[in-house]
Amino acid sequence: MLRRACSWASSFLEYLTGCVIARMRCQKSIARRYFASRAARCSALAEVQNCQAGIFPRAVWCCLMLALVWGSASALVRAADFDQDKLRHDVRAALQKFVDHQDLAGAIGVVGTSQGVVCLEPVGKLTLDSESPLAADAIFRIASMTKPITALGLMQLVEQGKLAVDDPVEKYLPEFQGQMLVAEKSADSLTLKRPRHPILIRELLTHTSGMPDLPPGLSDLYTKRDKTLAEEIMAMSQRPLNFEPGSKWSYCNTGLDTAGRIIEVVAKQRYEDYLAEHVFRPLQMKDTTFYATPEQRPRLAGLYAQKDGKLVSAGHYLIGASENAKLPIPAGGLLSTGADLAKLYQALLHQGELNGHRVLGAETLATMTKTQTGDLVTGFTPGMSYGFGFAVLKHPQGVTEMLSPGTFGHGGAFGTQSWADPVQDVFVILLIQRVGLPNGDASDMRRDLQRAAYGAIKH
Repeated sequence: MLRRACSWASSFLEYLTGCVIARMRCQKSIARRYFASRAARCSALAEVQNCQAGIFPRAVWCCLMLALVWGSASALVRAADFDQDKLRHDVRAALQKFVDHQDLAGAIGVVGTSQGVVCLEPVGKLTLDSESPLAADAIFRIASMTKPITALGLMQLVEQGKLAVDDPVEKYLPEFQGQMLVAEKSADSLTLKRPRHPILIRELLTHTSGMPDLPPGLSDLYTKRDKTLAEEIMAMSQRPLNFEPGSKWSYCNTGLDTAGRIIEVVAKQRYEDYLAEHVFRPLQMKDTTFYATPEQRPRLAGLYAQKDGKLVSAGHYLIGASENAKLPIPAGGLLSTGADLAKLYQALLHQGELNGHRVLGAETLATMTKTQTGDLVTGFTPGMSYGFGFAVLKHPQGVTEMLSPGTFGHGGAFGTQSWADPVQDVFVILLIQRVGLPNGDASDMRRDLQRAAYGAIKH
């Protein structure tokens, strides 16, 4: 009887260990792979399996391990429990000081979990000319926070078997065939050679493609938005690469624009229409768009720079107005709200599903949000790596010290930030409209909002 109980306990321990791993990674598929490999289970449970000298010690060990694993599962994966009064107070205080010091006109801080929004706090004004306080439904230019959403759309097509991340880009965009690489460059000469391999889709999503910036003559394309996505990518396909694909990391807007064009070709519909149908409508992100409607424009937050310690209008800096625009800008053209982005990040922490609507499978999401860049130096703050479209935290430090390894997200050119911590089940979103920050990913605004959010978690 005791031997049978020990056998059951050992098997159950194996099951629970798999559950812990799966839940910590937010995907059931890891558990399935774990359960499928007896060798992996035996390796992970070597301590238990080596207790063969006596039945009773092994039984005791199994019981202790059962308690430890069960406790770890509960502690690591349950939704964070917040002191909500403290959270609202501290989030508001953290952001209000930047408004008071003329660093920001207004800001919205959002904190939530896989179960929903815990706090959404607006402070300041929509514009400096407005006497009304900033409303919770204000619309912000989220710039490069668009990139992970573009990657999500493309990974939906991967999940459907319509393409693979290791496919060459030229398989879907034949204009890239024969693309060359800069071998040597001087003031009066340029030597080209063939790259070791053509750009792969995964290299678009990880900023390792080697694609250059927009060329002279198109350098103001994001401001004018007067060309279609197909026209932009045709021009980019004729430019030589800056380095061997996959050999280094270099932040690349045109790579994500190319990913957007692949969505168009494979899905046989406009990139922006695809995202609206397959991401925004399922998640009920009603105010997320590349082109503001006349009804939405009065809610668009003003964009500001700082001059002589005071805020001044920055106009349509970097990204042009959406009225009459032809180009959606997959690398950075979205407008959104705190509530809409909260729905997206809640879905991401809920294994790709929200309110019965699944936008991505758990296994595919886990692939997107794990390190895909190996040991390459990446990102704009220390300790970062890149997944597919998402920046992924490897070693918390500095502005990320309160986050868990595996936290994923992205920033934007106007100081916006969005990060999801799957270990502690927390997401934090910062919406501001400020140009000229030395480094948005390392900003004091981001740091203080995260401190306020994590400082309100009950322990």
